[in-house]
Amino acid sequence: MQITFHGAAQAVTGSCFRVEVGDGSFLIDCGMAQGGQLAQAHNQSAFAFDPREIDFVLLTHAHIDHSGLLPKLAAQGFRGPIFCTPATADLLEVLLKDSAHIQSMEAERHWRRARKGRQNGGKHAGHGQHEEDEVAPLYTQQDVARALSLVEARPYEQLFAPHPAVQVKLRDAGHILGSAIVEAWLTEEGRTRKLVASGDLGQPGRPILRDPALIDEADVLLIESTYGDRLHKDSGATLEELVEVVGRTAPRGNVVIPAFAVGRTQELLYHFAQLARQGRLPPVEIFVDSPMAVTATAITLRHFASFDAATRQLMGSPEHLAQWRQLHFISDVEESIRLNRIKAGAVIISASGMCDAGRVLHHLHNNLGRQDCAVLICGYQAAGSLGRRLVDGEKRVRLFGDDIEVRASVHTLGGFSAHADQKALLDWAGAFQRPPAQTFVVHGEDHAAQALAGALRALPNWGQVQVPQEGSSWQL
Repeated sequence: MQITFHGAAQAVTGSCFRVEVGDGSFLIDCGMAQGGQLAQAHNQSAFAFDPREIDFVLLTHAHIDHSGLLPKLAAQGFRGPIFCTPATADLLEVLLKDSAHIQSMEAERHWRRARKGRQNGGKHAGHGQHEEDEVAPLYTQQDVARALSLVEARPYEQLFAPHPAVQVKLRDAGHILGSAIVEAWLTEEGRTRKLVASGDLGQPGRPILRDPALIDEADVLLIESTYGDRLHKDSGATLEELVEVVGRTAPRGNVVIPAFAVGRTQELLYHFAQLARQGRLPPVEIFVDSPMAVTATAITLRHFASFDAATRQLMGSPEHLAQWRQLHFISDVEESIRLNRIKAGAVIISASGMCDAGRVLHHLHNNLGRQDCAVLICGYQAAGSLGRRLVDGEKRVRLFGDDIEVRASVHTLGGFSAHADQKALLDWAGAFQRPPAQTFVVHGEDHAAQALAGALRALPNWGQVQVPQEGSSWQL
């Protein structure tokens, strides 16, 4: 038995782990790297394995950094099943189609710029062609359809056998709708080893979703470490900051919130609904400007039964949001463009969450240069992403060919994170009645992964802890 780390090793995105057992092999996740040119090069590079030799995929959840290369995998010959929860299957269709659309639009935009540059003598043909090759779409909508045809949904807690040597159970990870912890029993030559992959774990006590399921035992553990070196802000303090920023900004400007269309947008709507009921918000109009977020919210409401008790009580029913007159869902392009005319009193929630693509770029283009406006960052920002550069205080950014001076205030609201912080990760790990003999700390930048690894080593009776490098293989 062997595991190889093809992504999310000393990095936060690109989750992809290949497990070999007996005469078979399978993947846990097949995600896209995000954040800058290095991520783009990673996504464009050939797989380090033959997709035709992969028997099946276990998908922890629908976020693109875990699922985004599945169409590429299918395009290159993978024909096995992709197992995930029913909610993940619903969300996957939305995210993968949107990913293919964004890639196509970015490639077309770059091609037009390169062509115009060559016509104006600003770029010679060879250089322009090279740049076009670099942004060629990773896959098409046809590839997405091929990947989606391979999806097989399995509910939480159901034991199934995708291979004679493997049995699997998906447990609730509490990260986004449908997110799962993988429990896998691997048998080779009469020897069985239990592998647990945390996927992305949610922060306990967050609204909408249930807390992550606790696991009793494992021989091998893969644990995420996105926030393995820090604690989140108190949720109450985060809401106070949200109220303060919106209250100070709305009379004179707009608030732009880059938010992941799946998970973060729905959580923000929950909090805005709660604050509105409490009378803590000034007069504002809230716009969810993302076709994917609109669809994802509808999917979320279809899975209303999976919400935690507090959320069901607050929302009352899935139809509650439709009765909120200050909330507007924007799908049409012309409606989105009309938001540019609004100079004050708008809260615009738009994807992508790391500000690397999508409609949020247009809203940043129109509002970043205004000192009366504010940008609220409420999720993890990968190194190299525009969102990370804004968080780090960059004073000038380039959007759609224009240099924009950052005059808007930029705020980071850590209490909204969908990832468990260090304490929550250690509490979850501490619930193992039989700690794993091998632990691999993944899905975190090196400093965060190393910090969590050190903390895990200090737990009683804990086994070996490694922070694997990308491409490294380990015997199980």
